Amino acid sequence: MRKHLFSAGLALLVAATSLSITAYAPPAQASEIKYIVNDVPITSYDIQRRAAFLKLQKRKGDAGQEMIEQTLRVAEMKRLNIRVSDKQVEDAYARFAGSNKLKPAQMDQILGQAGVTASHFKDYIRAQMGWNQALGARFRSGEGGGGGSSEQDAVRRMLQQGGAKPSATEYMLQQVIFVVPASERGSIGKRKREADAMRGRFNGCEQTREFAKGLLDVTVRDLGRVIAPQLPPEWAEEIKKLKVGGATPVRETDRGVEFIGVCSSREVSDDKVAQMVFQAEGAGKQGDAKADELNKKYLEELRAKARIVTR
Repeated sequence: MRKHLFSAGLALLVAATSLSITAYAPPAQASEIKYIVNDVPITSYDIQRRAAFLKLQKRKGDAGQEMIEQTLRVAEMKRLNIRVSDKQVEDAYARFAGSNKLKPAQMDQILGQAGVTASHFKDYIRAQMGWNQALGARFRSGEGGGGGSSEQDAVRRMLQQGGAKPSATEYMLQQVIFVVPASERGSIGKRKREADAMRGRFNGCEQTREFAKGLLDVTVRDLGRVIAPQLPPEWAEEIKKLKVGGATPVRETDRGVEFIGVCSSREVSDDKVAQMVFQAEGAGKQGDAKADELNKKYLEELRAKARIVTR
């Protein structure tokens, strides 16, 4: 679990370990507003769905408070401009169903019969994926306990461990974005096929712009040198699997569809690398306890600033 400390799948992994498919149907009740969080209403219907989800997971908890926290998380995601696309949610939902040896349609039926509903679970997935990105940003800024160490601290640890500086892979990366405006998301399939075709021709960064010349609304960005611990979390594992001249699978994002190519890579070792490597190791070793601590602190801050009205 530690290596997935702030991965998008963390919350889903937690849920997957406890999901039961024993269904029940809660009694129907009229919906009324129970809480207002920063002008966002939480209804009795929302709370009933969360209570059913807790029962399905065989987990204790206060459904109303969980919905307040989810609303706070979603508001923070918006403030940080964190967007989780419908495609990412649907893919995560399908993976979750598959991990339980179910098809998405079967999962829809089970969640409906249990009183959770697929839409409530997908809202939960979206909130957890975005919140993990927010936690990751907070952790990397130094508030997680590992990000505040200096290069001098890293050198001191290096000497304590025998004097060998840790090394890390430094990548030269290039990002290719097939832009799809929000008003034209219906064309996403066509754009993905175009991106897949270009990715198939990719064998290095020298000719990418030449390939893109005849294509409409394609942006090629040189991302420069990036050390492995600094790779974007959503791309890191795919990039690490690549050889020079390789490209990640095409992915749908809020900008459209895109992939990242590896122009070159090399092993580097210096004080800055030591700092980043030790920070990453520290995050892994402190594991879930550190994540829980940061999650609790972050939510307490959001609660303190929020306007929460109980009806």
